[in-house]
Amino acid sequence: IHARSTDFNMADQKTPSDGVITGYGISNGRLVYAFCQDASVMNGSVGEMHAKKIIRMYDMALKMGAPVVGMIDCAGMRLQEATDALNAFGELYHRQIMASGIIPQIMGVFGTCGGGMALVPSLADFTFVVKDEGEIFINSPDSIKGNRIEVCNTSSSTYRSCITGDVDGVGETDFEVLLQMQQLVSVLPSNNKEDGLYMRESMDQLNRENKDISRTLDTVYILKDLSDQGGFLEIKPDYAKEMVTGFMILNGNTVGAVANRAERFIRFCDAFSIPVLSLVNVSGFKASMEEEKELAKASAKLTYAYSSATVPKVTVIIGKAYGSAYLCMGSRHIGADLVYAWPNSEIGMMDAMAAVKIMYSDEIRAADDSSEFIKVKKQEYEAIQNSPLSAASRGYVDTIIDPAATRKHLIAAMDMLSTKREMKLDKKHGTV
Repeated sequence: IHARSTDFNMADQKTPSDGVITGYGISNGRLVYAFCQDASVMNGSVGEMHAKKIIRMYDMALKMGAPVVGMIDCAGMRLQEATDALNAFGELYHRQIMASGIIPQIMGVFGTCGGGMALVPSLADFTFVVKDEGEIFINSPDSIKGNRIEVCNTSSSTYRSCITGDVDGVGETDFEVLLQMQQLVSVLPSNNKEDGLYMRESMDQLNRENKDISRTLDTVYILKDLSDQGGFLEIKPDYAKEMVTGFMILNGNTVGAVANRAERFIRFCDAFSIPVLSLVNVSGFKASMEEEKELAKASAKLTYAYSSATVPKVTVIIGKAYGSAYLCMGSRHIGADLVYAWPNSEIGMMDAMAAVKIMYSDEIRAADDSSEFIKVKKQEYEAIQNSPLSAASRGYVDTIIDPAATRKHLIAAMDMLSTKREMKLDKKHGTV
């Protein structure tokens, strides 16, 4: 296949395969469809036939229920083909949207991904970029008013992974990016009808314990320890580092792990019937002018994603669980199926010291020894309000568990919830 346009001397232009290779293959024993753009052919620009090849590949992937993997190196739209190129991009976007939630879409950016092509990885589920080689932009850095690439390279892998969060992983080399993509394919279901449970045989002990797991609240460490043989694949490790998301293997099954907030990740897990595990350690919402701009809307979306997800949802409170921020984090109140808590966790409205200073402000001012008064009231508040025993007595926590036994509790919970069926009110879709 090659370009059929003859405008602007295109008749004399050689376009072998029209700049893109499409096909299928086997990755870790599973069928995968793939396309790879060739920047040596008109800079990998997308024209009519180029897009039709990718669209045809998507049609096959949807019929077979297999993931799509894309390797991008593209200058954008092929200007010589004008409206045909516009149509090509539109049809490609449409096919990606139709495939969303049916088959996983994973993109790797190995060179330029500019203009209209930048929507392709954004419409996909996961995107990986080669450091110093991959670039993603709608408008090039130099075309943005008041900016130069030397001031802020808005197309760089660093900007896209750390600032915008568009990128799920960065690799030093092409090989590292391909390996990350392959690892992700190996842990995901091939489609939304495939049962994600019991995908592989577990090579780890079901009742393995770790007496040291509660010595740190580093959630990456905890998730690796809970996973079969340390198999935790973190997603977006460079973005919003107070939040950890990724896929772990638990008793041979893929589980989506959330250790603070991640609305889009939860929706992906729900679409592909992947259970969601939440580790909670949240003291409240961050207070700053910048955060306040989007915080309410972002928190609403997170709450909506958790509440509307029908997959098994298990939450473990490992540290603080305060206020509305805790409610948003997969709490019992918005639909968690099982909630566990570690003995030293704290569940309540706010930190005990802050609560006492508000509740007893008059008494503190009148007390002869306010420090002793505050100490006594703080202990009372912790015991009555912030203790996990208090939450458990009201049914907000199912069980207070030994941290070392967390893994076996999670395996038992996921096994029990494997046949979960949940009916929702009939509606076209929500609007949050």
